[in-house]
Parts: sequence; C-alpha cells; structure tokens
Amino acid sequence: MITIARFLTLAAILFGSFASASEGAANPIRPAIYLVVNTGSPVVSLTRKEALDLFTGRTRALQGGGFAQLFDLPRDSEQRALFYRTLTGRSMAQINSYWSRLMFSGQVLPPQPLASEQAMVDSLGANPHAVGYLTEQPTDRRLRIVLVLQAAAP
Repeated sequence: MITIARFLTLAAILFGSFASASEGAANPIRPAIYLVVNTGSPVVSLTRKEALDLFTGRTRALQGGGFAQLFDLPRDSEQRALFYRTLTGRSMAQINSYWSRLMFSGQVLPPQPLASEQAMVDSLGANPHAVGYLTEQPTDRRLRIVLVLQAAAP
C-alpha cells in the first residue's frame, strides 16, 4: 500500500526527471569557438567587435601595437563555416564573396588558411602576433584564449 507521502515523493521525483529532460531538449549544448593567441602576444582579450574587425579585414592592428597575422581553417571545412556563421551571421558563400571583392580591389588579403586545427595550434604557438580560432578548447600551454563565441545550436 502506497501512502500519500510516498506517492507525492515519487510524483516529485518523476516530475523533476521530466522537467530536466525537457529542459535539456530545449537548450542543447552549443558548440564554442575559441579565439586564440600565443601567450607572448600583447592581446589579453578581444571583444566580439574586435574579432569581427580582424577577420573581415577592417583592421590588422593589435592591442598594444603591431599587426595581427590571421590564420584560418581550410576553405571547405565545417569548422570554418561554423566560425564565420557564429562571428558574422553570414554563410560561407557570403563570406567568400565578400573576400573576393576585397581581394579584387587590392585592399587586403584574407586570413592565411592552414590545413587543420593542429596546424593552427602549431602556427599560433610559434608566432606571438598570430590570431586564430579552434573548435576545441586548447590544451597547449603556448596558447591563450582571448574570446569564446557560443555557436548557434546545431
């Protein structure tokens, strides 16, 4: 025989399980993009606007002086598409068109593409003026995270 107290306890447990399960479904884990620099860089943090200005060619100047050497992932990579969609809200077709216009005008060159995220880690670790991004939180001690962007839910 179930007492009223036991019934209410079981009902509370079941309701709590359903509530947390539905909350997880409503708020899926969103991937993060980590903007990263060398620990020797004068850049300690970046705002979203500063990152946008750097990765759209509006500026190359770093905080504390000097010019950034920007690195990118391969043109056809999903990580690159996620980065630009998160940072700019634009598709890769729009970003590629944007850079084509800038390059044609001779104004600026796009960030230098690298073959992989490991190549990004190696290049950033070797250059105190470099700025790049990773889709996994870096564990390399040569790198510092300067901005974390939360990507849209997949």
